Amino acid sequence: MELKGKAWQVALVAGLLISSAAAIAAVAQAAGTNDPELVKAALSERLPKTEITAIDCEKIKGVCEVQARQNLFYIDHGARYLIIGRVYDMETKQDLTAARLLEMNPDMLVGGGGSQSEGDDASQQARAAAPGNPSGNDGQIDPAALAALPKSGAVVMGRGAKTLTVFSDFRCGYCKRLHETLATLNVKVVERPISVLGTRPISEAVICAPDKRRAVEQAYDGGAITSGAKCDTTGLDANEAFARKHGFNGTPVIVREDGAVVHGYRPREFLESWLEGSAS
Repeated sequence: MELKGKAWQVALVAGLLISSAAAIAAVAQAAGTNDPELVKAALSERLPKTEITAIDCEKIKGVCEVQARQNLFYIDHGARYLIIGRVYDMETKQDLTAARLLEMNPDMLVGGGGSQSEGDDASQQARAAAPGNPSGNDGQIDPAALAALPKSGAVVMGRGAKTLTVFSDFRCGYCKRLHETLATLNVKVVERPISVLGTRPISEAVICAPDKRRAVEQAYDGGAITSGAKCDTTGLDANEAFARKHGFNGTPVIVREDGAVVHGYRPREFLESWLEGSAS
């Protein structure tokens, strides 16, 4: 019986050594490459219970971006060091993590509309025109408080007799879509950036750019922003404080001159009709 017990212990130790050797070999093999399959094999040895859905080792030099279902983290090529947090590109002023999270879940930045998809324009219009909401508004704020926000936190675009203020995030897909839609209307747009997913560096680059309108286009296109010297960015602080105070937890948020508020993207037809309800 004693011999059998010792034999079992020897077998267990041998099994552990083999498993450990396999893990070390996988890690060593991955350390000198950026092959995602090798990195995934090494990571699976480290985190056997984590379901890896995607690995990108090309985007950031020396680091692999790992998607585990709806979670995002980073590791070195040897799968030894795990990094949890945000990655910023200081040359392009982009929050790479925020952009990737938005790609994974485009609805995460849409405020007030739940988990709407790109095909939900008709349902949004129907909700806005429902009997209990004939005006299409999602809320009302004091227009004087809106007007009191500093000009340094805004980019003014377009021309028209009427004005819309948009609280937006430059990594929000619906914000970009709204920006493109408003550009086709005869309306003055006051864009006030807020940071929902850590995009403050992008907003600062836009506000400090010598050509702010061009910088807005660059920010929405995801390219490098032609930035200028450092400038006063306290206007962005005021935007975010205003958004928090009024419960603007997502983007975009559209505010009419009379203080009427709608959350989320709205199609051109709705916007044209909704604008007519504003005070002249």
